[in-house]
Amino acid sequence: MIGTSSVGGASVRKARGLRAAARAVPCLWVLGVICWELLTPHHTEVVPLIAAAPAIACVSGGRRGCVLLLGGAGLLFALAPESALEPDGEVTDPHAPLVTCCAIVGVAVGGYLTAGRKVRLLRELEELRAVAAAAQDVVLRPLPARLDGVELAGGHLSASRGAAVGGDLYEALATPHGVRVIIGDVRGHGLAAIGTVAAVLGSFREAAHEEPRLSGVLRRLDRALERHLRSRASEECPLDHHVDEEFVTVLLLEVGRDGEVTALNCGHPWPYRLREQPVGPALARQTAPGEVLPPLGLFPLPAELPIARWGSLGTGDTLVLHTDGAEDARDAHGTFFPLRRALSEAAGAGPLVPAAVVAGVRSALLRHTGGRLSDDVALLALRYDHCPLSTPTPLTRPAADAHRA
Repeated sequence: MIGTSSVGGASVRKARGLRAAARAVPCLWVLGVICWELLTPHHTEVVPLIAAAPAIACVSGGRRGCVLLLGGAGLLFALAPESALEPDGEVTDPHAPLVTCCAIVGVAVGGYLTAGRKVRLLRELEELRAVAAAAQDVVLRPLPARLDGVELAGGHLSASRGAAVGGDLYEALATPHGVRVIIGDVRGHGLAAIGTVAAVLGSFREAAHEEPRLSGVLRRLDRALERHLRSRASEECPLDHHVDEEFVTVLLLEVGRDGEVTALNCGHPWPYRLREQPVGPALARQTAPGEVLPPLGLFPLPAELPIARWGSLGTGDTLVLHTDGAEDARDAHGTFFPLRRALSEAAGAGPLVPAAVVAGVRSALLRHTGGRLSDDVALLALRYDHCPLSTPTPLTRPAADAHRA
């Protein structure tokens, strides 16, 4: 994903700082209790508050050694002679130290056992995250930087906390028929939509190479989705999971070697087209070249599919494909994300760089929403820069012939 390295590094540093601060909390608690006991009058009993230190250490740091250390320190302080704590040597309750020690031991034992379970759960969570990252690379694998004269970059944001893959999908493949691209959005988001994403992408990766026409690719996707939903309906309860209401919006693109673009749209937003300007930022305009079909899974495909065609892309022209989560994102005041303006600002002046466009829009989206997304977001930028091989000029041919002679 574009831009995850810098954001991930900042998140790791922030998490380390929070963990370090959390480990200091129980020590500060013990120090505060000791100071309170020494500075207050003799009739104030605050030593039992030390019993909370092991529990605080368990919650904040989760280290069993820290729990035992604080428990032992609390016992030593609780067993200190009363004359050392009270200047007049009066003992109001001779059983108070024993009660305090019992409380500290009980809390320390409970904190030790809880901390051990917490460590095991954290290890299991790390293993699950590693498995999820491997699954992400298989389902929504990283795009190559370049395919047959087309420069590519993609990015994805999940609305589900802790999930790297949601209900959005994209893929780009170099085929004998040109560079074929898919971007789609499964109804819903999170882990429940990953199975449908895998079914659609798996079908596209085969059909894109085998089908000579884009309409054939779409029909293969429709049949694959139908099989997947039928299989889910036989394994799950439709009343609980609403399998019958599952659908996928899909946009298929084919970029020929001459830059000609053909498309089929099933309920998906049309892409934006960025054009470099001699002065100032790139110009962003949303394309709408043809008819839009209903999303896959709702209705059967018609006999004739409306293939959209628009003019050939010029060198440097960039198409930015996106899911509706980018346009529907709102800030705390309910203002929609200005995607068109964000595209122009991310593109900047000069040559267009797809990776910079995706990273800029992604950062602007996170700032606009404060990191709180209501839907998954996928972005895919394609820059056409295919240059045909140069042919020898008339001036060079005689020289070559003379050389051979």
